[in-house]
Amino acid sequence: MAIIKDNILFECVSGSLGDQITIYKRNGQIIMAKKRGRSNKKPTDKQLEARFKMQLAAAYAKEILKDPELKAYYKSKAGAGQNAWNMAIKDAYNSPEIQQIRLEDEEVIVRAKDDFRIAEVEVKVIDAEGVIMEKGKAVLGRNGVDWHYKVAILPPGARIVVTAVDLPGNETVKELLM
Repeated sequence: MAIIKDNILFECVSGSLGDQITIYKRNGQIIMAKKRGRSNKKPTDKQLEARFKMQLAAAYAKEILKDPELKAYYKSKAGAGQNAWNMAIKDAYNSPEIQQIRLEDEEVIVRAKDDFRIAEVEVKVIDAEGVIMEKGKAVLGRNGVDWHYKVAILPPGARIVVTAVDLPGNETVKELLM
């Protein structure tokens, strides 16, 4: 691969020259590289999984960018050489992270973060026998990272199961044993 600088001939040229060379622009730079062809090898399971994940991410990006508000949001998160499409793909690839679950008085406080935005946090209280005593949506606190849920019943030996969901629908589940 070669990066071409200050050459007026290549300013207006892009594409392939036979089966040998490809010329393209990336981030304002002109790049000349050996033309790549299709591989004759059978794809591995990991490659097939990655392709499928990319198909899902692309489908998400295509659909979500029809909404002008979300498109503007993703565009605002883009850096140099990036766009709303890139950010939507990145968001679809990564799940949210539940950093902390704590209990203060009768309130469950969940600290969750995502590269972009957490859409919702659901809290379930499950007793020792595995019966769901209550469940509901947590409310985002003033600080923008802590989610609050008021617990009505907290039986002994219970566990609190928290599910964080981001905009593309990626879920992360974490539980706190009492």
